[in-house]
Formats: sequence, C-alpha cells, structure tokens
Amino acid sequence: MKRGAQQALGEPLKKRKVLREDSSDEDEDVFIYFSCLPDSSQSESLSDVEDHKPSFSRASNSQNAEGNDASHDASSKFPMYNRVSQKLMAKMGFREGEGLGKYGQGRKEIVEASTQRGRRGLGLTLKGFQGDLNVDWQDEPEPSAIESVTWFPESSPEIPDADELKDWMAVGQKKLKIDDETEFCSENLLHLLLRCKTVFDDLEGEEMRRARTRSNPYETIRGAFFLNRAAMKMANMDHVFDYMFTNPKDSQGRPQTRDKDGELLYFGDVCAGPGGFSEYVLWRRRWHAKGFGMTLKGSNDFKLEDFYAAPSELFEAYYGEGGIDGDGDITRPENITAFRNFVLDSTEGRGLHFLMADGGFSVEGQENIQEILSKQLLLCQFLTAMSVVRPGGHFVCKTFDLFTPFSVGLIYLLYLCFERVSLFKPVTSRPANSERYVVCKSLKPGTDAVREYMFTINLKLNQFRHSERDVTEVVPLDIIKGDTDFFQFMINSNERYRHRFLTLFCLALSLAVCLSRTLFEAKQADIRKECLKLWGIPDKARVTPSSSDPKAKFYELVKGPDMDSFNSRPTALNSGNLEKLQHVLDYRCIVGGGEQLFLLGLGRSQIYTWDGKAPLRWKKLENFKLELPRDTLLSAEIVQELKGEGKAQRRINAVHILDALVLNGTDVRDQHFNQSMLAVSATFIHSFILSLFFRVKEVYRLEEMEKIFVRLEMKVTKSSGGMPRLSYTGRDDRHFLPSGLYIIKTVNDPWTMAFSKSSKRKFFYNKQTKESTYELPPGSVAPFHACHQDRLFWAWEEGVRVHDSQTRVNPDKLSKDEVLSFIHQHCQQ
Repeated sequence: MKRGAQQALGEPLKKRKVLREDSSDEDEDVFIYFSCLPDSSQSESLSDVEDHKPSFSRASNSQNAEGNDASHDASSKFPMYNRVSQKLMAKMGFREGEGLGKYGQGRKEIVEASTQRGRRGLGLTLKGFQGDLNVDWQDEPEPSAIESVTWFPESSPEIPDADELKDWMAVGQKKLKIDDETEFCSENLLHLLLRCKTVFDDLEGEEMRRARTRSNPYETIRGAFFLNRAAMKMANMDHVFDYMFTNPKDSQGRPQTRDKDGELLYFGDVCAGPGGFSEYVLWRRRWHAKGFGMTLKGSNDFKLEDFYAAPSELFEAYYGEGGIDGDGDITRPENITAFRNFVLDSTEGRGLHFLMADGGFSVEGQENIQEILSKQLLLCQFLTAMSVVRPGGHFVCKTFDLFTPFSVGLIYLLYLCFERVSLFKPVTSRPANSERYVVCKSLKPGTDAVREYMFTINLKLNQFRHSERDVTEVVPLDIIKGDTDFFQFMINSNERYRHRFLTLFCLALSLAVCLSRTLFEAKQADIRKECLKLWGIPDKARVTPSSSDPKAKFYELVKGPDMDSFNSRPTALNSGNLEKLQHVLDYRCIVGGGEQLFLLGLGRSQIYTWDGKAPLRWKKLENFKLELPRDTLLSAEIVQELKGEGKAQRRINAVHILDALVLNGTDVRDQHFNQSMLAVSATFIHSFILSLFFRVKEVYRLEEMEKIFVRLEMKVTKSSGGMPRLSYTGRDDRHFLPSGLYIIKTVNDPWTMAFSKSSKRKFFYNKQTKESTYELPPGSVAPFHACHQDRLFWAWEEGVRVHDSQTRVNPDKLSKDEVLSFIHQHCQQ
C-alpha cells in the first residue's frame, strides 16, 4: 500500500488541485503528507507515537515573485503571507526576529489560531488528534462517475446436497474480537484498519459529519429527490450492473418482464426502512412493478407516506408471523417462513425477480467488531433471498467487513448458488465506512438444500443467543481454501479492492479536514451533475406533492377531444338492435353489479368519484379504506358483495374495476382493452390489502358467454324475504346480485375479426381495403372513448330469464336462449 508514511517528510510531492485553502487572499495549492499512523507493530492508539508529529506545510507564492521580492519571500519565516501583506508589515516597522513597538518590545511570534474543536472541555486532548496533520494524497485517483465491476470467477463446484451440508457447520467458543482474523487478509492491513477506526471513536459526531461533507467528492449527491441516500445507492448500483434489477433479462438477453403483456416486476425489500431502495425501483418502473417488504416495526419502519417520487400504493409491507400485525424481526424463523409464503402466494408461486437487503444497526463504541455483531443479520438476509427469489432472479445485500470464516462462508454459499457474484462498493457509499454490497446474479435451480441449511444455522444461532457458544463456521475452512479461485479472489477483494483503499483514504482525509476547516473537495458539484446524468436521475429538489383539485387534475389527465364521451350512457340491448352483435368476435362482455362511475386517485386515500353525468362534480369516496396511486383514473362500479347465506351472510362494499384510463400518470386509453385490464389486474389483484376491497372484473369473449351463465345461481339473501335471488359468484366465495351484462366492442372500424376455417385461426379483416392479417393491426384497437360510447348493456331486469330456475318470463324481452342462439348462428368457429 502506497502511503505518505513510507516517504520522507522532506520528499517533494506533486500538487493536488482538488483540495483548496480558502483562508488566504489568494488561492494556494496545499501540500499534504501522511505520517500520523504508526506501523502495525506498535500500539493501537495513534497518540502513543511521540516521534510522528503531524503538521501542515504550504507552498509559498515566492515562485511567482520577481527580483528581490522573490528572494525575500524565499528566505522569509512567514512564506504563507503574500508580498502585499509583508510590505504593509514592513512599513509599520516589522523586522523578522523582532517585535513591533519603538523598542521592539512586542510579541515576536504570530498568535496561534485556536485549536478548540466543538464543545470539548478546555484541556481535553483526544488521542491521535494532537498537532497538525501531514497527508500525502498524490496517489489518489481523480473522482469519477465511471465505475467498473469485478466478479468472482464462475463457480465450478456443484451445489452440495443436504447430506454434505450437515457436516459443514462448526460450533465453538463465542468471540468478541477480530484482530486475529487474518485468514482472508494480511495482519498489517487488519491492524491498520482497526487503528484507523479507533481514532474516530473519540471524534465528536458533528465534527465527523462536517469533515465528511467537505472531504467526500460524492457527498452532495445525497438522496436527490428521493426519501434518503439509500435510493441513490440503488440507482448507482442499478446503472453499474446494467439495470439488471429494474430491467432484468434472461440468459438470452430477453427482458423477463414485458409491460405490454401486463407482467409486473416483482421485487422485495427487507431490513430496509424507511424504504429508499423501494422508492427508487417504483420511481423507475412506476405501476409496472410490485414490491413486498419486511422490516422492524417502530422507528425503523417503512415510511410509505414519504414516498414523494413513487407510488407507495404498489408496495406492500408484511411483517412475518401475524402479517401486518407482526414485528418484522428477520432473525425469527417463523417470520421468514411467513414472509416466504406471503410472497409466493402473491406471485402465483413464482417468487421475486430480485430482493434487496440493507440491514444494519448501531454498533456505537463497538465499530471494530461490527462484522461479528451483525453475523446473524447477514445470515437471515441471505436466507430470505434464498427463500423468495425465483430461479434466474437476483439479490443485493449490504455487508460490512468480511474477515471471519463465518462471513466468508456465507459468501461462499451464495457463490455456489448464483451464476455470478460480486463484492461492490458504489461511489454513493461513503468511503469512511466498511460497507460493501454483495451482488448476486441469476439464482441457480436446485438450491433448496442450501436454503434449509441456512435455516438450520439460524435456529442454532437463536439457541446460542444467551450462551457462550456460537456458530464459528458455516463452510469448513479447508473447502474454502481448496477452491483456490474463490479463496484468492476473497483475499484480493479484502486487500486490494478499491473499497479498502478508499476507506483508509477517507479516514485520513476526514482527519485532515477536522483539523483544518478551510479544506474542501472542490469537484463535488461537478461530480454530482456527472453522476446524476449518467444514472438517468433528474437533477431536481425533493418537493412534497401538492394537494390537487380533482376537477383540475381530471382535465389535466384526460386532455384531448374525448371529453364528450365521458357523458355517454350505454345503449340498451334488445331484440331490435341485436344485429349489432353479428361480428361476434369483435366483442367482450362483463357482468355488471351497480351503477358505472369514474374513480380518480390523487394519492393514497385521496379518492374521488364522478357518476359521469353533467355537470362535472367530483365527490370524496367515503367509508372505504382504499388507496390508489397518484394520477390514476378508472372506470368502475361500487358493488355490495355478499359472503355466505342466511343469517351468517355478511355484506362487503367493494369497488369493481371495469376499465383503466390512466395508471399513475400513464395514459392507457389507446391500449387494447385486454392490455389495460391486464395492467390494472396485475396492479390490484395481487395486493392482499387492495384485493379486500378492489375487484378487477372478469372479462369474457362474447362467443364464450355460456361460461357466464354457469356462474349464475339462485341464492337467499337477507333482504330477499326468504326468496332466492339471482347471484353471480366470482373467483372466490363472494357473490353479488348482477344487474346485467356490459357488451364492449374492442375492434375499431373498419376492422373486424373473423375465423379462418382453413387455418383454424382468427384473423383481422379491413372492410374498406379488403386487407386480411393474422397480426394485430395498430388501427384495429378500439380506444377507450370508442369502447365507452359504443358499449351495450343487457339489463337483467324482471321478466328476463337467464337462469333455468327463473319462472317469470316477459316474451318482449331478451332471454338467455335468444341471445345464445344468435351468437351460435353468427359465430364462425
């Protein structure tokens, strides 16, 4: 390691232009030498070394002077002052070595500046902070937004089975020191790092924060317009890893999620309150993503109400056993199991595309053994990833120092289970800490044995929580060393990886800045702009969303010539206009259960309704515990659902969604009816909370209308006086009293759909140009205003027979048999 401590103090050094000195009238380059740290054979306290007194030295401006002034400045004892200052002093009678005054009786030495730091008591001396500081920064690379990734070599060993894994765990005496963990780094490096950390144990927090702000070139990136700095760490890593998190691809480079097919990006966020990681992902993907999270309840809980940049309604916090009433403690095995079951149930058993974990807790006064104190947290985050990530999915997790066999063993297990693994420190992670992120790409199939092994380790750690015993190894050391590629990479990562150099670097730099408040990193503003541009993050301030007027927001969202279509009422279907349905394949149908209205979401519970009638009057939706993403406009019904029969029957008010117009600011009115319904279905139906009150209507093809009649039953309701009433049963055991059938034309004129008897396939036919095609023509998609204006409604009123048990029949009204006969007659299949 190249450091100024290895150079003589008098050795000339190159200038570093990043650090500036603002105290003088003219800018001066600062020469800094590093000689404050003792070698590893000495005491851990930096103040124990009396011979290494650090001091600042400055470059003089004498090189720019001319003639006698130049020689005078060169020989002056006060080269830090410019020529003008020295001339003024000379005019007042000042001579070097003498004091001012008629008899030279004044003070001969310059009055020293105060060395008081913060609120320390007078006379208190902090170890390692006496005197000035000499630091050599000539080897520091210029700060840059460009970062590179180094991966572990691809793992060649097969994933071990349960029989092999059961012999891997080692139990021994609990350790609370780390200075002898030298299997994966050199002894000198470990001791040097521990001494650097020890210095800052005695530093006041405010001083450290000020020093960090001035010294770190990436400090002013902060959280941009997100909740906190964690969001920018995720944005940083997402870019560096080619957006493998927010735009995952398979091994062939094809996207794993396709927005047009209504596929959501499923992600998880554990140990991550207040939720900066998730806010970034939801900002990047908007309503095309769905998040699940678990973290400790209390002060470290998710703060979804502070998601100003993204729709927090698409993120669902779940706290393990007990659901929303759980404690969120990831070290409890029952919580991990409950979270796994919840995620699998919500993703149709497929799991997450990726999981993020950012766990940590205060280790004040014990910074040197942070790795040991955090071992179970690290294990449980890895275990959760193995439990909820789908095959081919990814994982990113914060780690700290990785010196102990336990920590390295956990990394080795990930190395076996994922296609590629990297240890990466983003520039948004402060250099003066030991955090790194383990990034795992593409989970291999067949890793259940490793997951169960991790689960067993956690059980054992909980068993030893109040004991002097502990799990010391999860992979035998000889197996790790036997995998020479992994072993050597791990050592290199600890000893030569950039994060280690930057850590020592910033420790010393922060130390220097604490003692010289005029030093600062001059490129912070430029680096911030460069990084934000590279990562695709707008350079704007974080602003609390303003409350909108629903009427103004509605006009903002639906601007265009389609305003009149909102007031249109459905055309009643009867025997006289049944011929409208002769192109059967052009239509879809939905069972209605109430009056159609429009829902406008202004964020969270700010939901307004309008009945579609003039004048435009939006009313606040009351008596519903619902949330909608901001800038969302839906066509819906409010339906009273029934559960059970007889005296045990319960009534539940629910919102049934008929169509989507705008989703979180994205206008979907021009999308195909099926696509918009898929999108809103994916957004709402897989949310446990939203699914209690939201239903996305089931859509049927008109030629498959018979499937609807199969779902109709005659049931007794509380208000029916004991008489059975016609009921429609949905996907679950809830049912409602249907009011009729909406029939929607989804193919736009002049196109129509037909069936080819020769190829046994449906095709599109243009009635004007006589063109035929099997592919969906862009002009054939009926936009919302066409679907809404041309919709038909078959009212199932008194006298309309749609169930065999109904006896009252009005021959002047359409019946099930008449409609089905017409459909069979005109359907070409």
